[in-house]
Amino acid sequence: MRPESHHEGSLAVTVLVSVGRHPLTGRDRRADQDARGVELAHTLTGAEVELLHAGRLDEGSESALRGYLGMGFDSLSLLEQPAGADVLPALAEALEAAGPQLVIAGERAEQGEGSGLLPYLLAERLGWPLVSGLAAVEEVKEGVATLLQALPRGQRRRLQVRLPAIVTVDAAAPAPRQSAYGPARRGRLEVQAAPVMDDADMAQWQVQPARKRPKRLKIVKAASARDRFKAAAAKAEGGGGKVLTEVTPQEGAEAIFKLLKEEGVLR
Repeated sequence: MRPESHHEGSLAVTVLVSVGRHPLTGRDRRADQDARGVELAHTLTGAEVELLHAGRLDEGSESALRGYLGMGFDSLSLLEQPAGADVLPALAEALEAAGPQLVIAGERAEQGEGSGLLPYLLAERLGWPLVSGLAAVEEVKEGVATLLQALPRGQRRRLQVRLPAIVTVDAAAPAPRQSAYGPARRGRLEVQAAPVMDDADMAQWQVQPARKRPKRLKIVKAASARDRFKAAAAKAEGGGGKVLTEVTPQEGAEAIFKLLKEEGVLR
């Protein structure tokens, strides 16, 4: 049953937001991917959008969360969770109670684990489909959303998914608008009661300084039509790729090993 707070026929959208970290200064800020998710929600005509955050509320996090309010929202729902808590149960309970048709989240957080697993765990717990790498929501009609998914090298794929569903966005989504100071200060942080559960797995981890990672394959995720054309053209000019069909596992493994050597991932 849909909550009474939602108007009949309107699209109920919840955007999960987190506290980001500036890559140079290390100061708390709105997370880039989450802010893109908020901007994407702005493009949905007639949608009722709610911002939802699970975490601590202190001076640094409040400033970051108000950055989302400055994008044109009157309030943000806050599920207070202490450090080291597993936010999954609190978020799942809140989403089940609110009953949104579409949940938008960033691909991964900028602080904490940053594993990118939270949206998948939420989808599994709620029994909803999940689409990653979202670039745009083209249409929502009769309980079905038509989505545009970003693929490597600037390519796009059109998908249809039955609602309710969870989608994640990354750099291919629309760039977020600037946060306005006045609305950010006037907006309300509405604290809600939520279950608190310790993250037993994290408590057993051993944290140590990270070692230098191996070189990654270059993945082009173009946002504009011009960038997508350049990426597609670069792919066509390369001519080094080939499609392997009807090969043995040994031949396939050798081809992958050769590619990783050529790209400098393996030495």
